Amino acid sequence: MEGGKLTLLAIMREIQFREALREAMVEEMRRDKDVFLMGEEVAEYNGAYKVSQGMLDEFGPQRVIDTPIAELGFAGVGVGAAMNGTRPIIEFMTFNFSLVAIDQVINSAAKMMSMSGGQFNIPMVFRGPTGNAGMLSSQHSQNFESWYANCPGLKVVVPSNPYDAKGLLKTAIRDDDPVIFMESELMYGDKGEVPEEEYLIPIGSADVKRAGTDVTIVSFGKFMKVALATAEELQKEDISAEVIDLRSVRPIDYATVVESVKKTNRLVIIEEAWPLAAISSEITYHIQKHAFDYLDAPIHRINSLDVPLPYAPTLIDAILPNVERSVKAVKAVLYRD
Repeated sequence: MEGGKLTLLAIMREIQFREALREAMVEEMRRDKDVFLMGEEVAEYNGAYKVSQGMLDEFGPQRVIDTPIAELGFAGVGVGAAMNGTRPIIEFMTFNFSLVAIDQVINSAAKMMSMSGGQFNIPMVFRGPTGNAGMLSSQHSQNFESWYANCPGLKVVVPSNPYDAKGLLKTAIRDDDPVIFMESELMYGDKGEVPEEEYLIPIGSADVKRAGTDVTIVSFGKFMKVALATAEELQKEDISAEVIDLRSVRPIDYATVVESVKKTNRLVIIEEAWPLAAISSEITYHIQKHAFDYLDAPIHRINSLDVPLPYAPTLIDAILPNVERSVKAVKAVLYRD
């Protein structure tokens, strides 16, 4: 009892990112018989990254469906199924392969509600890993968050930790519009605390992962690790960084970023994607429009260098954003470098 009210403490346990995703899908499939999973190797092989491990045994081949290597085909099947009242989860082995299916994602899923005059909602999730995953070279290491975020009719979610992944995926599955849900091969083994009790996280709500006063650092997805490590490094020099995890890039929670910048007066954005027309470009524009008078320095952003990602690990390290580049950017906005 606390203050005359019963306080319920959530039972927390530490689980992997892949387990959080699996729990979200399993719980929603138990809750709603219209939810099903379809994609390459999701059933018999238990998922390319073991996200769907055990789901075939529980739900059977009618709801956990292996597909051929034909992304355009099974994405289209998913759109048709959604038009007929089901809630498909379409897994791409990587969002690099979603380019084969992009016509169905952009010209069918994203536009159907508008083009049908509201007659057809498309309640479906396209999910899978995005960005680099180590030594996979140029064709398997690209970021498409800003591509999909550019399209009206889609929501785009990029979680950074197991807790957010589960809560956001459950919300995405219940959404009546198509959601692009982007993960990372490099995050599936990450562990974090997740409650046993059911919870949902609204799409479009950023999270302040670390409070600070001197500079705002914004990121999302796996590069939140770089953002938080940068803040730790800066703290050693008594620089207080506020770190914001966007969690979704369509919609973007601009208000949280604006309020932070009004407090810190400086902004650095860390993003894995190439610099041209990136999410960081959009945030920069919005902050300069809505918080210009609060800025004490130009906004800095750290993106991958503007080249296809190579295979060699030394070159990968040189191209991707890192703590060293991020610390340097913060010191530049603080006039300390």
